[in-house]
Amino acid sequence: MKKIALVLILISFQSYSQINKFTGTWGSQKCKDCKKEYFFRITIAQSNYLISGTAEVTSEHKELNSGVLDVTGYVHSLSDRAEIKLIEKDGSSFGGTLIIEDDKLQFTARGRGDLVPKEVILKKLYE
Repeated sequence: MKKIALVLILISFQSYSQINKFTGTWGSQKCKDCKKEYFFRITIAQSNYLISGTAEVTSEHKELNSGVLDVTGYVHSLSDRAEIKLIEKDGSSFGGTLIIEDDKLQFTARGRGDLVPKEVILKKLYE
């Protein structure tokens, strides 16, 4: 009986870890009524607990454009939270946190607030 319970627990952990919630292209939406002057898009792939991909801030104002940033990171085990690192072309990097809730992704940057928005809610654009 104990062996069956242990097997069921292991299967539930394995099936949970195979859910790649963060995979996809996420973006902030341009809206007509608000004063957003940028569009933040992040394309990431999750493989179990590892994350990799790219991110970019585009804007009509050239000083707000970030260029393509490499994204690496990891997902906390059995959690809806991920820690990522965004790497610029020159090799400098800064961190951020992703939290998934109700099919939306909250991005919070740590450091380098001039390059990407400090905090933004993203919606899934593509799978």
